[in-house]
Amino acid sequence: MKKKYKLDKEERELLKSLEKGEWISVKDKEDRIKRYAQYAKDTVKKNKRISIRMSSQDYIGIQAKAMAEGLPYQTLITSIVHKYVLGTLSPVSERKKNKVEYAKK
Repeated sequence: MKKKYKLDKEERELLKSLEKGEWISVKDKEDRIKRYAQYAKDTVKKNKRISIRMSSQDYIGIQAKAMAEGLPYQTLITSIVHKYVLGTLSPVSERKKNKVEYAKK
């Protein structure tokens, strides 16, 4: 007897896509799994401690933002630094500018 699973919309779309043969097998699957597992370990690993000085206003602001996101403020600061290092952190003014340009197209 087969179990019936209730799929949400996204899961149904993925299943249809898979059944149509739109997915291909990854040749270096084991290598990719090992590489991404290492990325995950490195991301979680926190092996350096630092001290920073900031204004009281910024400290209170970062705590408020972290509370709104539901995470510790140190985690938020680490995330911001990580995004900056990766080059994925952009100023709010730049994002607003890009949205305006996108809306014009």
